[in-house]
Formats: sequence, structure tokens, C-alpha cells
Amino acid sequence: MTSGLWELVLKGVWVTIQLLVLSALLATAVSFVVGVARTHRLKFVRFLAGFYTEVFRGTSALVMIFWVFFVLPTAFGWQLVPLWAGTLALGLTYGAYGSEIVRGALAAVDPAQREGGIALSFTPWQRMRLILLPQAVPEMIPPFSNLLVELLKGTALVSIMGMGDLAFSANLVRLALQESAEIYTYILLIYFVIAFLLTRVMRGLEKRLKAGVGKAPMKETVAAVRAPEGSGVS
Repeated sequence: MTSGLWELVLKGVWVTIQLLVLSALLATAVSFVVGVARTHRLKFVRFLAGFYTEVFRGTSALVMIFWVFFVLPTAFGWQLVPLWAGTLALGLTYGAYGSEIVRGALAAVDPAQREGGIALSFTPWQRMRLILLPQAVPEMIPPFSNLLVELLKGTALVSIMGMGDLAFSANLVRLALQESAEIYTYILLIYFVIAFLLTRVMRGLEKRLKAGVGKAPMKETVAAVRAPEGSGVS
């Protein structure tokens, strides 16, 4: 490929990374807010959080992008630029999946830990902040890592808005070169490299967080032997 076409691809990579970071930040915020709300003692709060999760988890991310980009302008009279439209649609959609990860991790914390906080007269917010989240967050990292990779692949959907992400740029280069095998091989490798780096970063974060709560990852062989014991959170 010529340097001009490579420059186009690199611009697409930058747009994809921007979209990935912004969408991941929004999805993380949504995941924790909705996930914690699903464990709230008030039934009405749990219902609202569950309703949100079911709606956004049960609809297509592609349709959500269409809706945000094409329906919002006619319904409310304002138009988001493609980057923010994609961020909003992907962040809300993947945040619904993430909320289930948060809810599940909180529910997996040993009930004795929660009861200990009650015995110490901690408020619900103190129990959540000082006892539950520090133990639950390390357990969320592996599923969040998978969700982040899925989000990376989902960013390709924004090309339908004409947004110059990696997939859109690749198609332009393919049309220019009339060579599908070469360009799509490059694109596959670029997506793989980004996904690989994401998983490495998340794995490092998991080790650091588990070490912070006295659960530093052990050697795989030792962990495999101890896994069936299921002794819960220490």
C-alpha cells in the first residue's frame, strides 16, 4: 500500500481507539450504577435497574446506533456527531451487560462479610465502599476483560454512520486497491493486536487488585488444585 493509504488506515485506528476508550468509560460507569442498583434494598430501584438491563441487553447494538444517530434528531431536534452517537449507543448497550457482571460479583461476596459490616454499624454505602466492592471488583476483571474485547469488535458497527473508524477506512482502501485479501488481513491483525494488549492490561490489573486484598494470583497448578475448594472470600 502507499503511504497515503496507510495514513488513512492509521487514522481509522485512532478513531477506533478513541471510540473504544470513551465507550468503555461510559459502559463502566453504567455497569456500576445499574449493577449496584440491582442489589438495592428498595424493590422499585431494583425494578428500574432490571428494566434498563433487559431493554438494552435485549436490543441490537446496531439498531441502537441507528436509533441514536437517526431517530434522536427527529424526536428531540438535536444531532450528535458520529463519535458521540457511537459512544452513547455502545456505552449504554455494553453497560447493560456489564451491570450483570457487577451484580453477580457483589452477590458472590461471602454473606458473612456483609453481616460483619452490619454488626459494626456501617451504613449501606460504607458496607458497599469498604467491604463489598474491594472484594468484588477483582472478581469482575476477567469478565470485564471479555466484555472489553467484545466492545472493541462492536466499534466496527459505527462504520454504518460513515464514521471513519478502522473498518470504514479498510473498506475505502479496499475499494482503492481492489485487493480484499491484503487489506482485510492487515485489519484482522490490527484488531488482534489491540485485543491482545487489552487482555494483557486487564490481567495485570487483576493481579494488582487481588494482591491489594490479599488474594495475589498463585501459580496455575496451585490455583487449579485449590479451585474446587470454593472457600469464598477471606
